[in-house]
Amino acid sequence: MSSSMSFIDYSIIIVYILIVLIIGFYWRRRTRNSEEYFLAGRKVGWIAIGASLFATNISSEHFLGLAGTGSKSGLAVGHFEWLACLILLLLGWVFTPFYIRSGVFTMPEFLEKRYNTSSRYYLSIVSIISYVLTKISISLYAGGILLQAVVGWDMYTSAIVIVLVTGLYTILGGLSAVIYTDLFQMFVLITGSVLLTLIGLNQAGGWDNLVASTPPDFWSMFKPMTHPDFPWTGIIFGAPILGIWYWCTDQYIVQRVLSAKNIHTAQSGTIFAGFLKILPVFVLVLPGIIAFQLSNGQVTGDKAYPWLVTNLLPSGLRGLVVAGLLAALMSSLSAMFNSTSTLVTIDIFKKFKPDADEKTVVRFGRLTTGAMVVLGLLWIPFIGLLSDDRMYVYLQSVQAYISPPIAAIFLFGLFWKRVNGKGAISALLTGFVLGTLRLILEINNKIGTIENEFLHTIASINFLHYAVILFVISVTVLVIVSLFTEKPSEKQLEGLIFDKSKITEKSKWTIVNVIMSIVLVLLLFTLWWIFR
Repeated sequence: MSSSMSFIDYSIIIVYILIVLIIGFYWRRRTRNSEEYFLAGRKVGWIAIGASLFATNISSEHFLGLAGTGSKSGLAVGHFEWLACLILLLLGWVFTPFYIRSGVFTMPEFLEKRYNTSSRYYLSIVSIISYVLTKISISLYAGGILLQAVVGWDMYTSAIVIVLVTGLYTILGGLSAVIYTDLFQMFVLITGSVLLTLIGLNQAGGWDNLVASTPPDFWSMFKPMTHPDFPWTGIIFGAPILGIWYWCTDQYIVQRVLSAKNIHTAQSGTIFAGFLKILPVFVLVLPGIIAFQLSNGQVTGDKAYPWLVTNLLPSGLRGLVVAGLLAALMSSLSAMFNSTSTLVTIDIFKKFKPDADEKTVVRFGRLTTGAMVVLGLLWIPFIGLLSDDRMYVYLQSVQAYISPPIAAIFLFGLFWKRVNGKGAISALLTGFVLGTLRLILEINNKIGTIENEFLHTIASINFLHYAVILFVISVTVLVIVSLFTEKPSEKQLEGLIFDKSKITEKSKWTIVNVIMSIVLVLLLFTLWWIFR
């Protein structure tokens, strides 16, 4: 089958881009103050929140990474997707009530209320730097590879188009535009992925034939403790630490639940997103296995997903799937632009200009978003450096080395009133130093410049196991420093510590949310049992 794009394919892509821009222009007229620009007026419904959580999370590197890893080692990489279902429930039931009651705009702002100003600035700076240096670069690199393989656009053309279109609607409409384009993009993304999977399964001779003609260990999600990538110990104990940081404390994600009408709506949105996170194993990882089988093991890694698109899809459907790829990339990029703008504006600009009026704050937010777009464009000439697979892996693994201390101070901060600001900043800085050290050692170990046996051992520990070690060290520092310094005042802790007496009364929404949460957990454990 020809891999060239037809007029119908390009027409579908153009219509998709126009719809996204129309949504941005619509919300431009309805955004008047900072709460509307950064938090969509705190009036978003649960379906939009759930769709936005899912679309923000699924980016171009998921299509490359999940399908690519699936083509090499099977379903095990899907653990990160299914664990997210449980972590999303944790976000909805444990973290969200504190965030919404505190009335904060950002996660660093919440840390300042619970701990101190130093913790706020640490999280703000680390988040902004990681968004600019990793999320932009990884998204543009992965998106460039996909569009180059599928559409034939060169990487730089792809990146420029994507950055400009995404930046335009994000600058115009703020979080409202981001969330409601995500709602549309979720349907495009899922429809395209499901169609490709079904066509691929049909070509592979159905499920039973696919399982019979691929390695048996492809279908076992739980790997031995010595497995280099997905040891079961790392999955069970390490992956949740990364998940708590990403889903429960990262501005990039949490900004969606902060925009909810109320706590019940936010919880419903996280549960809906949890159900959606079941899908990637079947519509992103599974296609990688299909590509492996159809190509007789010749197509693996980054080539797997683009190969399926160009070799299996007829005219029209190819355009729809490419629109889905663009949806995944643009939804994540727009979230990064908007979240970075929120952090810079609320945590830095408003700190120095506390008397700034609403119009000035929104204008600065738009200017900051524009600056992120410019940075994205300036970064484009350097994304070719990521063509070295090792560099791509290093950038992906950064979160394993910055997340444990952040997850530790949020978790302990919600449930134990004794931990204080000095303990928090000590844990954050200790974790940062140890995480940076591990990253440097890992790079040098890959190059082969480490001769010291002890340092070689540290560099060789599975990154999920290292995340567990880093979490334990961070907790130890947090607890010891807090116990040897003064207690936080009761006034400071008011509304920020778990208190059974403050749990919201039962309502119709609460009962439905509890039932659906139980259904999600049972479904998840059933799937784990099937693919154990």
